[in-house]
Amino acid sequence: MKVAIIGTGYVGLSTGVCLAEIGHHVICIDISEQKINKLREGISPIYEPGLEKLLLKNSSAGRLQFTTSHHDGLKDAEIIIIAVGTPQREDGGADLTYLEQAAYDISTYLTSDTIVVIKSTVPVGTSEYIKRTIENSNDKEINFEIVSNPEFLRQGSAIFDTMKPDRIIIGSENIKAAKKVRDMYSSLKVPILFTSIRSAEMIKYASNAFLANKISFINEIANICEAVGADVEDVAKGMGKDKRIGEAFLRPGIGYGGSCFPKDVKALVHTAKINGKKFKLLNETIAINETQQELLVKKALKRFGKLKGKKIAMLGLAFKPETDDMREAPSIKIANSLTKLGVKVVAYDPVAKENAHKILGDTIQFVDSVYEAITDADAMFIVTEWEEFKQLDLVEILQKMKHPIIFDGRNCIEEEKIMQCKAIEYYPVGRPEIVIEGPK
Repeated sequence: MKVAIIGTGYVGLSTGVCLAEIGHHVICIDISEQKINKLREGISPIYEPGLEKLLLKNSSAGRLQFTTSHHDGLKDAEIIIIAVGTPQREDGGADLTYLEQAAYDISTYLTSDTIVVIKSTVPVGTSEYIKRTIENSNDKEINFEIVSNPEFLRQGSAIFDTMKPDRIIIGSENIKAAKKVRDMYSSLKVPILFTSIRSAEMIKYASNAFLANKISFINEIANICEAVGADVEDVAKGMGKDKRIGEAFLRPGIGYGGSCFPKDVKALVHTAKINGKKFKLLNETIAINETQQELLVKKALKRFGKLKGKKIAMLGLAFKPETDDMREAPSIKIANSLTKLGVKVVAYDPVAKENAHKILGDTIQFVDSVYEAITDADAMFIVTEWEEFKQLDLVEILQKMKHPIIFDGRNCIEEEKIMQCKAIEYYPVGRPEIVIEGPK
C-alpha cells in the first residue's frame, strides 16, 4: 500500500519505518525542513534503539521517503496517518491545533479517495470533529473515511512495540475502511479488535490511565512498606503472580513521566469534568505521582538535616532508560528542588544531556561520565534506571565520593553488591535501608 504519515515524532517515525519494513511504500511529512533533511541523510532526530537502522535500510530500499510537501506526500495515498502531537493545555485538555492543521492540509491536497487514520492520542469525539473539518474545508468530490487507530508504543521499545504489539485497535463506522486498515497490518499476525470510533479513542486513554494508577498504587504501597519494615519488591512479586493483577508496572520508584501518562491522565480527568463526571481515583493518582517525585529530596533532607552547600550527583535525566525524552521527567522537579535548597547538582545521563540542558539550562552542571558526577559528592541520586547504573562498581564509586551515600530512586542496585562494600549508606524505595559503618 501507499501510506502517507503526517508527523515524524516518536509515533509517526516509528510507525513509518515499521510499515516500510513490512513492505509498504511510506512517505513521511513534516513541516520542519531541518528534521526532514536529517531523515533523508539517515539520521534520526530522536534516540530510539533500532530505529535508525530500519530508517537507513528502508530508505535505501526505496520504501521510505521524507518530504515537507503535503502536495507530494498526500498525492494518491491509499491511507493517510495523522501522528502529530496533542500537547496538554493549561486546563488539562488536549491541544488539537496540530491535528486541525493536518485536517486542513489533507482537505487542501487530497487528490483521490482515501482513508484518514488518526493515530494521535485524542479526546473522545475528536475523530468525528476532524472528519467534519475536512469535509467543510474540501470542495472536491473526493470520498474519504475516518478511522481511529491509537498507538500503544513505549519509548525505548517503540520498534518492538510497533512490530509486535499486544493488540491493534481499529475504530470505524465503515467496515470496508476498517478492513483496509486491518490489511495494512496483516503481516504482523497480532490480535485485532474492531470497535466504534469513540470506543477506540477511549481505549487509549483508559489504558494509560490504568497503568498510571498502577504505578501510583505500588508507590503508595512502597511508602507503607518503609513505615512497617516490609520489602516492596517482595510484595510486588507476590502481587504480580496473581494473574488477575500481573507483574507489569509494579515497579516502585519516583513516579511516572514522559509524553503520555501525565498528559493522558489529565486529559481523561478533563473529559470526565466537561461531561459532568468526577474521576476521583485519577485525581489521586496525579497527586500521588507529584508527591513521589519529591521522595529522594525528602529522604536526603531527613538524612542530612539541611542540604545547603552539599554536592549531589544525579545519575539519570531522561524520564526512563533507552530514550532522550525529558518531557515530564522526575529529574526536572528533583533538580529544581535541590538547587532551591542551595545544592550543587552535577548530573549525568548517557543520551539526554542535550535535551535536559534545554529545560534546566545552567542551573545544574552536566558532565559526560558517572565518575565526573560522583567525584567528591556528598550523595548520589539514581533517577533513571539505565543499565550502566545497574552495573556500577560500587567499591570504586564510593571511594571517589566524599560520603558513601546513595539514594536509589529506582531500586537499581542489587543487595549483594551493597553488602560487599566496607562502608555505605543505601536508601532505596519501599525497602529497608542498609547502613554499613566503616572502620572507626
